[in-house]
Amino acid sequence: MSSPLSATRTGPLVAVLAFSGIVASLTQTLVVPLIAELPKIFDTTASNTSWVITVTLLAGAVSTPVAGKLGDMFGKRRMILISLIPLILGSILCAVAASVVPMIIGRGLQGLATGLVPLGISLLKDLLPPQRLHGAIALMSSSMGIGGALGLPIAAAVAQYTNWRTLFWAVAVVAALGMVLVWKVIPAAAAPEQTGKFDLLGALGLGAALVCLLLAVSKGADWGWGSITVLGLFAGAVVLFLLWGVWELRTRDALVDLRVTASRPVLLTNAASILVGFALYSQSLIIPQILQLHTQTGYGLGQSMLQMGLWMAPSGIAMMLISPVGARLTAARGPKTTLIVGAVIMGAGYAGAALMMGTVWGLLVATAVAGIGVGFAYGAMPALIMSSVPSTETGSANSFNSLMRSIGLSLSAAIIGVVLTQMSAPFGAHAIATPDGFRTGLFIGCGVALGAAALCMAIPAAAKTKPELTGPSDSPAMEPAATSH
Repeated sequence: MSSPLSATRTGPLVAVLAFSGIVASLTQTLVVPLIAELPKIFDTTASNTSWVITVTLLAGAVSTPVAGKLGDMFGKRRMILISLIPLILGSILCAVAASVVPMIIGRGLQGLATGLVPLGISLLKDLLPPQRLHGAIALMSSSMGIGGALGLPIAAAVAQYTNWRTLFWAVAVVAALGMVLVWKVIPAAAAPEQTGKFDLLGALGLGAALVCLLLAVSKGADWGWGSITVLGLFAGAVVLFLLWGVWELRTRDALVDLRVTASRPVLLTNAASILVGFALYSQSLIIPQILQLHTQTGYGLGQSMLQMGLWMAPSGIAMMLISPVGARLTAARGPKTTLIVGAVIMGAGYAGAALMMGTVWGLLVATAVAGIGVGFAYGAMPALIMSSVPSTETGSANSFNSLMRSIGLSLSAAIIGVVLTQMSAPFGAHAIATPDGFRTGLFIGCGVALGAAALCMAIPAAAKTKPELTGPSDSPAMEPAATSH
């Protein structure tokens, strides 16, 4: 057993893990400024270039639970380093891509780094003393939203004023820097944290089921919700999930311990995570459109891509600044309270956006308020999960929770997309969402966030005091990274 790391060592450790998480999450918004230009850049159809976004989602969803389980088995620091490798290689491949196929492959490789954040959160529990744990978890968890929010204006500025390939070269460089920092700063476990064999069949089954589900959700609008392809994918997802569940319950070394996942605190937290992910992404789909629509529409605010990114950036800053406050609330009242508060604040932000969508300053305030809610909620969910599962399952449990948020993002993209499409009107040669369509989408986000808060109220209060969330006192012995290679 090792004693908790000193405060002088935990600061750099948290900073490095948060930096790595932000770098990995940059890929969420990296290509947003390029969406309209990609068909011209690669001389192909918009349908083909849409895979540049879809493949990252699919790769991240499939790899996240696998990375979490491997982190529990072979060490979380090792898996963080491994996760950064495809991010670097994928960024380089995108930077030199001459056609859409290598671009899609590169984006898929970038998506494999998605599991880095839940791995980092679980590693913090192993290494940090209890008094530093909640704040570090809140910051690390919020890095997912921070990277996405800050990446948008950065990507927009680079795409507008320099060559778009610079975006990917920059990500490759900062990811390589993150890899070096993790190697040098983060301590490593002296021995594997979990024994047994890796559940390859379970990983393949879950991956296939997720691909069917997320592909149907993300491409349903393009392929037709009533098409044989989409209906077949939904049916395949149901069958594969059922078969996967049976296998996981019967196999000894399961990829996901469904008995632990089915416990009331974990089950309700994961369900709330889907709703929080839905609410988070709804804002990202609606607010940028309102900001960029031409003023001739009567309700668009006429901002450029760069201006839009700058107006949205304070939401990411708010997430980062609020994380210590959320940590103190968690320490005083428990993560359940923090998650409820966060979800309610998110709902208030959405309601404010619906009421103030006619001004850029109103949307700035509303998105910042929603960002504060996200900071509270994202910091609380891992703490709730880790207080409810055995210490040997924290990596896989956190990764599964992250997967639930990803599913929420996908459902949000599909449902809000349908709402905006159905509530649209002709404008010139195109159809655009009406003001009522945007308000409906924002109120849906508000309702879903409040629904998450209501769901959280059913989480047993005992989950916040369970002794597992106590820091490194029960963790495997740690040794400095410099001597563990």
